Amino acid sequence: MIRQTLSPRPDWQAKVEALGLIWHEGRERPYWDESACYRFTRAQVATIERATTELYRLFLAAGEAVVSDPALLRRFAIPPVFHDPIREAWEAEPPALNFGRFDLGYDGADAPKLFEFNCDTPTSLLEAAVVQWAWKEECFPALDQFNALHEALVARWTEIAPALPATLHVAHVEDLAGEDAVTAAYLRDTAEAAGITTVPILMERIGWNHETHCFVDEADLRIEALFKLYPWEWLVHEEFATHLLDNLERGDLTWIEPIWKMIWSNKAILPVLWDLFPGHPNLLPASFSVPSGDAVAKPMLSREGANVSIRKAGSIVAETAGDYGDEGYIYQSLYRLPEMASGCFPVLGSWVVDGAAVGMGIREDGLITSNTARFVPHVIDG
Repeated sequence: MIRQTLSPRPDWQAKVEALGLIWHEGRERPYWDESACYRFTRAQVATIERATTELYRLFLAAGEAVVSDPALLRRFAIPPVFHDPIREAWEAEPPALNFGRFDLGYDGADAPKLFEFNCDTPTSLLEAAVVQWAWKEECFPALDQFNALHEALVARWTEIAPALPATLHVAHVEDLAGEDAVTAAYLRDTAEAAGITTVPILMERIGWNHETHCFVDEADLRIEALFKLYPWEWLVHEEFATHLLDNLERGDLTWIEPIWKMIWSNKAILPVLWDLFPGHPNLLPASFSVPSGDAVAKPMLSREGANVSIRKAGSIVAETAGDYGDEGYIYQSLYRLPEMASGCFPVLGSWVVDGAAVGMGIREDGLITSNTARFVPHVIDG
């Protein structure tokens, strides 16, 4: 694994915007950062693929353990009234993309290690699936890339389309940076490529019809299938949570992703995985209690690296601010990321669609990967 310094294309901004990445500037340097790329051997990519496939297998086992154990499910800080809907969705396996991004630590030599699984509302999708491929085709046309993400998404939409109603609503919140809007728009593109009619809607514009007991859009039309780029842990605490519970009990709305994703996306799954598979080469030791060695403290429910702290020899050496942590923390043994350039620590985002490893994106940041991270493309060399 080599980090190569490059000269960005003079017109890179226009080119990535033409592909839909309107959010490409960071606070101090571009978010889409083609001033460097990562070069992997095919053997290294094969290692990442195998690790991703194996981690998905472990998550299946961990999910089964959680839904089968009421005491364990209570550790996830999910309102108890939603426990049964989670179990029912897990058993029923409703239509879903079943996609997500495993965030991994990897140094190019040892086994990749799991940091967490972003599988309810994963972002950095368009840049991983489309933008870095277009960059590769222009800058390194003779090389390959670990990237079948776009094709896998279209294929999965095609597979579940017969089980969906005529129209799929795609919802997100209005964000100033436009990151969520970009991700939602791209997922609409992949669904429509599979022949599915989609309707965009902002989460705050979704209403509830008290007479028919259903969620409706701005035209007061019933929402029968909804892809929501909005975390379940927020939904179950909203003012309309009672309506949500009513809706889940009726089962007349297909939620993508399903509510059982609350288990896998919750960092409480990390101690469960370690208890089930102690010493597994792709896992880091994790627990609900503060360990004696160097560790990373993570809120069970948080986003974009907020409220994370790194603890060495009993002292906090790095931490991020935020509004998370009320539900509790887990502690994961510290993995020392390789510093590939001054202040540049890469985290690999290995994507799965319906359980299959289909591509990779890389984000660089400091010791803690947060919303200031930069996306750096990659190629397979040899």
